[in-house]
Amino acid sequence: MERTARLREFLKDLFSSQRLAVLATQSRKQPYGNLVAFMATEDLKHLLFATTRATRKYANISRNPRIAMVVDTRSNREADFHHAAAVTATGVVKETVGPQKRRFQKLYLSKHPYLKEFVSSPSCALLRMDVETYYVVRQFQNVVELHIKK
Repeated sequence: MERTARLREFLKDLFSSQRLAVLATQSRKQPYGNLVAFMATEDLKHLLFATTRATRKYANISRNPRIAMVVDTRSNREADFHHAAAVTATGVVKETVGPQKRRFQKLYLSKHPYLKEFVSSPSCALLRMDVETYYVVRQFQNVVELHIKK
């Protein structure tokens, strides 16, 4: 139990210190990656990000809502091979609507206030990833999984 608590604290610290994640989607058996500004909920059950509905990532998500997001601590130095950590979150994404959208939008903008105009645009979708599993890689090959219960 203590190990899980430490892992959760590591994730919270990482997610609060990083503004960008790599989003992986897929369409027609072709993977596609993008940088997105993201926000994690306090309980780690959800990752939030925004995109306009006219993007390839939104089209891919509409066809296949299973995604992955990668957040890491790299600095592009040789030391990263031994000291950087990377987290891959896997799960299903849904567009937020109604009162839920307003609640999540407020949370998202608390981390990314400079995106207010973008997120408030009618063409923008605020998306919520329901995380199923976090894969945490540290010290080059030390891999730990954290399964999120619904």
